[in-house]
Amino acid sequence: MRMMMTLEVPVEAGNEAIKGGQLPQLLEHVLGSLKPEAAYFSSTDDGSRGGYIVFDLEDPSQIPVIVEPLYQQLNAQVRLQPVMTAEDVQRGLSQLGG
Repeated sequence: MRMMMTLEVPVEAGNEAIKGGQLPQLLEHVLGSLKPEAAYFSSTDDGSRGGYIVFDLEDPSQIPVIVEPLYQQLNAQVRLQPVMTAEDVQRGLSQLGG
């Protein structure tokens, strides 16, 4: 299932992870294991570091493996939500009938 992960990293935790060299390593690990369709990084509305990663979740049991390093190493807030492409929506709407 295509999922979008939204993450927010508090400034202090992000600063420490950058100074200690963990942030680049963690991002490399996360992106390497997820093989995302897309990954974007930005500042959030409140000034935290943020990111949006779209990837295929093969099995819900992957969720702890994906999110725990982000929680533990970055004190990140992580949200996962199913998403669809325009083609997915069209395919679903075609099945409604009526």
